[in-house]
Amino acid sequence: MPEQTSSPLPPQIHWEENGEQRSARWRSEAGMPPPKRVVIADDTTNADTAYRLACEGTALLWRGDFQNARQLLQALARRADHKGKSGKKAKAPKVAASPTEAFHLHRQAQSQRARTLAMLLIPFDEGYTIPLRRAPDVKLACNEAYGRYEEPFIASLRELLGLIGAHEWRRAGVEIPALGARIHPHYGVFSPVRGEYVQMVADAPLPAGADLAFDIGVGTGVLSAVLAKRGIARVVATDQDQRALSCARENLALLALDQQVALQTADLFPEGRAPLVVCNPPWVPARPSSPIEYAVYDPDSRMLRGFLAGLSSHLTPGGEGWLILSDLAEHLGLRPRGQLLEWIAAAGLTVLGRIDVRPVHPRAADASDPLHAARAAEVTSLWRLGAA
Repeated sequence: MPEQTSSPLPPQIHWEENGEQRSARWRSEAGMPPPKRVVIADDTTNADTAYRLACEGTALLWRGDFQNARQLLQALARRADHKGKSGKKAKAPKVAASPTEAFHLHRQAQSQRARTLAMLLIPFDEGYTIPLRRAPDVKLACNEAYGRYEEPFIASLRELLGLIGAHEWRRAGVEIPALGARIHPHYGVFSPVRGEYVQMVADAPLPAGADLAFDIGVGTGVLSAVLAKRGIARVVATDQDQRALSCARENLALLALDQQVALQTADLFPEGRAPLVVCNPPWVPARPSSPIEYAVYDPDSRMLRGFLAGLSSHLTPGGEGWLILSDLAEHLGLRPRGQLLEWIAAAGLTVLGRIDVRPVHPRAADASDPLHAARAAEVTSLWRLGAA
């Protein structure tokens, strides 16, 4: 008989409370391991003590008023951003010697801040009920992000607030001028807030006879929707993230475009060829610090290189591949332009044209941003590629 393998047990968090050893399931969307040291905290816990413990890696399991926990988290964030544990101003940050070092220092600071703020924990009872005074009803937000789940567990308050924010964003949606409608991003799916790249796909001239298109990495479904609205009879859209496929399915149905767009679970390309193949890969070739960051960071440019390497074998004669890519990585020293051009040539592709646009998001004008110089110089491009 074949050897049977059992599923790994869900991670557990352990602590002592009222003289008893206790444990519960641990949940972290960021993939953080359960804290090894846990103390009980409540409305009497002051922010300086909480911040010191959090910086030392000791988690605080909250047993007080929920709204007071939110205030404590805000106090921890202020200390993480501006002050040390003694209440004095933190030392001046290290001056980066290059844009690449500035990026890595920024990522390191973000990671440390996230770890510290994730140390404030709250309990969940069955059915996503929070057994704290003045706790909100979070059942819908948790069901949207986690799925149906009944067992009690412990999670960070910061993650819960992210879930609540994602639920509100999903409910309200993001206005997409190119569609004249809203797209509703799900938790964990990159939101199309950078509208300039969507507009480029709406405006770029379509290849002759483009009655079929592939959308590689569908995300929210926004680019598939734009292509369908432009009159492409059939769009085949792929993704390997089930959250993204579910999100795209819902958005396309709301836009009454679900009969034009077929969704497939695939790593990059579907089978066959098309006159138009569109891809908007993550723009920054760096390692994500959590699963949810894979929409932003593309380790070793894996998706970008995979798209380029496979494009010519999925284009019909005279077809075009549209690569939507920011040059932010170039300004950060993470991927030179020459490297991109070498990959294009090595894949047997030629550049037919390029449409450029400068981003209009607030960070591009924020001089206090550690990466301001790179963001201010950033250009987003739609590369029109064809078989050489």
